[in-house]
Amino acid sequence: MFQNLTVFETAHAMAVHAGQKQAVIAQNVANADTPGFVGRDIPSFQEIYAPQDAGASLQRATRAGHLHGVKGGSIDGMIFEDRSFAAPDGNSVSLETEMLRATDAKRQHDRSLAIYKSAMNILRSSLGRQ
Repeated sequence: MFQNLTVFETAHAMAVHAGQKQAVIAQNVANADTPGFVGRDIPSFQEIYAPQDAGASLQRATRAGHLHGVKGGSIDGMIFEDRSFAAPDGNSVSLETEMLRATDAKRQHDRSLAIYKSAMNILRSSLGRQ
């Protein structure tokens, strides 16, 4: 009954996604003064992990031998260039935008921890432990 609790997997995936987003933001901020650097971003957690159809879920490769899907944990295939801002030197990083994205990533990470803690409290209560 309690072998596969997807709420914990989802909370973990959300925390990992927030960390990966923070890593991309850090690279953008580090290269904010590099001429010609194009800022990067990754899709939102909802876009990556939501099912494409109402009844179907995305295929994820969990082992190298799987035929379809994307190996989890790697953001290399998800990164896209963000050209919404352009400076005269060709740099497309806006520090204000990166600050907002960093705040969003922190909130997402905090949310994933809150989901995890809440699920743990429910599980403890159902077992009769406080």
